[in-house]
Amino acid sequence: MLQSLLEKGYTRVRLVITKTNHLEIVAKLNRLSARFLVDTGASNSCLDFSAIKKFHLISEETENKAAGAGALEMPTKISRKNRLEIGSWTHKKSKWILFDMVHVNTALSREGAQTVDGIIGADILKRSKAVIDYKNRWLYLKN
Repeated sequence: MLQSLLEKGYTRVRLVITKTNHLEIVAKLNRLSARFLVDTGASNSCLDFSAIKKFHLISEETENKAAGAGALEMPTKISRKNRLEIGSWTHKKSKWILFDMVHVNTALSREGAQTVDGIIGADILKRSKAVIDYKNRWLYLKN
């Protein structure tokens, strides 16, 4: 079945299992290298506020509050029309929710894992018709 995904035009990207048992990928955001957790439980793809400068994002304030594992009611910003490249899969108008991800990166660091720039959530996974092969550690995406 997984070989047939390649025949159907999917691209595949290697997943790394972190020391914290998270799925991680390296991708490009606005043509710059970025490290992301892949989180099927995250409704939106997210970046840390520091990404605004690092990836040259144009952002705007929102009234929405973010909630995640261990944190509630976090102020957010939004950035639209960003170029995301995961392997040969490209989305030229990706939207990102920005918030303070210090709690995420602190937890990763505490366990000896590398920090991340953001999280690839269900919005991008659905858009790309993502298939995760946990056994062989591949993420399949379709343009």
